[in-house]
Formats: sequence, structure tokens, C-alpha cells
Amino acid sequence: MAAKPARTRRTRSLTLASGAIAVSAALALTGCTPSSSGGESGDGDTITVWHYFSDDNQVKVMTDYKELFEQNNDGVTVDNVFVPYDQMNSKLITAVGSQAGPDVVVYNGADAATLALGGALAPMTEEWDAFDDKAQFPEGVVHSLDGDVYGVQGYVNLLALWYNQDILDEVGIEPPTTMDELNAALDAVTAAGKGGITLSGLPQSQGEWQAYPWLSSFGFTYDSPEAAPLEEAFTMIQSWTESGALTREAVTWDQTVPFQTWAAGNVAFAQNGNWQLGTARSDADFNFGVVPLPVGDSGQVYLGGEGQSIGAFSANPDLAWAYLEQTYFSDEGQAIALSGVGSIPSRLDAASASEVTDDPILAAFAKSLDENGANYPAPAVPAKSVADQQLVVGQVWSAVIGGQMTPADAAAKLIAELEPLLAQ
Repeated sequence: MAAKPARTRRTRSLTLASGAIAVSAALALTGCTPSSSGGESGDGDTITVWHYFSDDNQVKVMTDYKELFEQNNDGVTVDNVFVPYDQMNSKLITAVGSQAGPDVVVYNGADAATLALGGALAPMTEEWDAFDDKAQFPEGVVHSLDGDVYGVQGYVNLLALWYNQDILDEVGIEPPTTMDELNAALDAVTAAGKGGITLSGLPQSQGEWQAYPWLSSFGFTYDSPEAAPLEEAFTMIQSWTESGALTREAVTWDQTVPFQTWAAGNVAFAQNGNWQLGTARSDADFNFGVVPLPVGDSGQVYLGGEGQSIGAFSANPDLAWAYLEQTYFSDEGQAIALSGVGSIPSRLDAASASEVTDDPILAAFAKSLDENGANYPAPAVPAKSVADQQLVVGQVWSAVIGGQMTPADAAAKLIAELEPLLAQ
């Protein structure tokens, strides 16, 4: 499919950009400017795609998309640019001030409202409404603000519990299906000299993403936040660090490092996502499996994944849309992400394919999606508070894992910091 003729599409973006200074004050890093200006290059046959993937399998998906689009569009070049996860938002917002940035941006889907309010994303309502396959996408993967569509998720990612079957066989236990069984399993594997569980304890949104299933399993909700369930959850987490089941090094780990640590073979469990399937198959030299996180009836697992949008200052917005339509939003493109990293397609037709339903690993994630799946971010969090809410929860989560705060103090601090954010 060739790109459509260029047209003017920035009016709405520039209106939102008027508020970018306030958002930039919270997100920008001093002296941090984009390493590539994408659409500002002036090359009409080149589009720049910013992403934060460092895992080899995830990077290969980006390369596969590049090759797919270039093969289907003679003379077009796709330039994939890596931006560290914790710098993506700040670089995008900083770029707004100079009316620069990428043609396409792949980002944490929960940040769609923040980035749209900051003027970093272009509205793509017109393109989405004209998209022939629009009906294949559930409403939950479309990110809108003030009536305009700013991003769509080409796939859904969520967390589950990966397990090392060889270690479980060695100590004589089954994959846990309840919290009591998980805690008993952690005691058994650590007594046998093995690592218990890996997860991310970063003091930012990745930490909040990994914390929420455990917090909600004790009854915590953003609709009616209370300290008691938080204290119970934090007490359990600190029992893991005190026993050695969970290393305090987790406070420095993004979601890639703990999975690589588990894949090395000496840790029983990993709280991680379906996107790690490719890494498990290529790196894990042992028998493994997946069960839903044992978080009970009240526990919730965020339905996340990356959002895909057109940069607000793309010089090639129509070519950028064509890229999204032919890669992330196409049946072929979603099959690439599924086979490459195990991402669950957001298209209804692609999600019902046998590649999903017949795979025992993906089936476990699908079960978790059905029984415990929750909107991400939580609907009770106002759009303008999402970034701050994720930050404060991630910071407290990290402090609990690192042992800097008692469970009671951490719970009280978190409630105090959440209340004004949820009231906005």
C-alpha cells in the first residue's frame, strides 16, 4: 500500500502543545534532547520510529516491521531509534518545544493521555475512523482524549507466573495456584538453595505495573484506597526479601533483567509477561511453564502493552499512518509480534488463531486475561494524574523491596500521596 498524499493535520496537536511546558517541567531531563528528529529530517521517503526495546527478540520484531514496510513501499526507509524506557516521555515532551520528534512512537500505552496532553502525539481520529479493520479492535485498546483518538495498541501484554519445572520437580512441588501455595513453594525452593522469584522493583511505572497484582490481591483498589491491604501486601513482599526468595537487587531491575536472571536457570519463578516467550524459548535451557499469577478473586492483572501513535510533528504523517496500518494494526503484523515475543494480538480475528489457543503458555496468559484482567491505567485514576500515580506507587514499592520502609509506614505514605492525585 503506497502512502497517501500529504495533508495538513497538526491543528489539534498544536493546541494541546500549548500545555506542554507544564508537563515538560515534570518530565523533561535537563539537557536531554532527542537523538533523532525523525520527521524534521526533511526526507519525505524516510520515517523514524522511536521505541524503548532492548530485548533481542523485541528488537527483531521492530526489524521485521521495518523490512515488511520497506518491501511493501518502494523507496521508503524506516529508521528505528532506541530511546531508554525511562527517557521516552521526557524526550518526547522536550521535542515538543522545538516542534521535532519521531514520525511514529511506540510507548507505554498507559502514558497515552500524558503524552497527548503534552502535545507529543498527533490525533489520528480521521485515519482510525476510515480504517477498514477498525471493528476488529476492542474499545479497551484505543486511547482517546477529548473525543480524539491518539493511539491504539496492536497487541495486549500482561503478567503471569513463569516457573522452572526442573526446580519444582527437584523439590517435589506443583506450580502454585493460590497465594498460600506460592509462599510454601518459595520456602521450599529457598531451603533447597535456589532463588525464589524475580520481578521488577524499579521506582517508576514498571514497578507500579508489577506491584498492582499483589496489592490488589489483598483488596487494594484505586476506587477506594485503604492502608490495611497495602500493609498486608508489603508485609508479604518483605518476607520474601528477608528469606532470600527475592533479591533486593530487584530495585534496579527493569522487566528484562529479572527474566534473564530466571532464564539462567537457578530461580524457580518469574513474575513477567507473555512478551518474554521468545526469550524463554531461546535462552532457557530447562523445562518451563506458566500459570496465572495466584492472586485470588480480588487480584487484578493489568492489560497493558505498547501504544502506537503518530508523532505530533511528523513531516510524514500519512506515511506514518501507513506504517502503523501495515505493521502493528495488520493481521500479518500482529502475527509477527505473536511469533517473535508472544504478544497477544489485539485484533479479534488474530487473537482467535490456533497459534494462541493451542499454545499452553499463551493459554495461561489468556486464562489470566479472562479471570483477572484489568484496565491499564486504572479507570479511577484521572488522566492528568496517571504519570504521578504510577511514580509514587513505584517509588514506595521499590522502598519496600529495598527495605527502606516498614510495611506500615509505606502503606501510610502511599495513601497520603495518592489521595490528592485521585481527587483531581
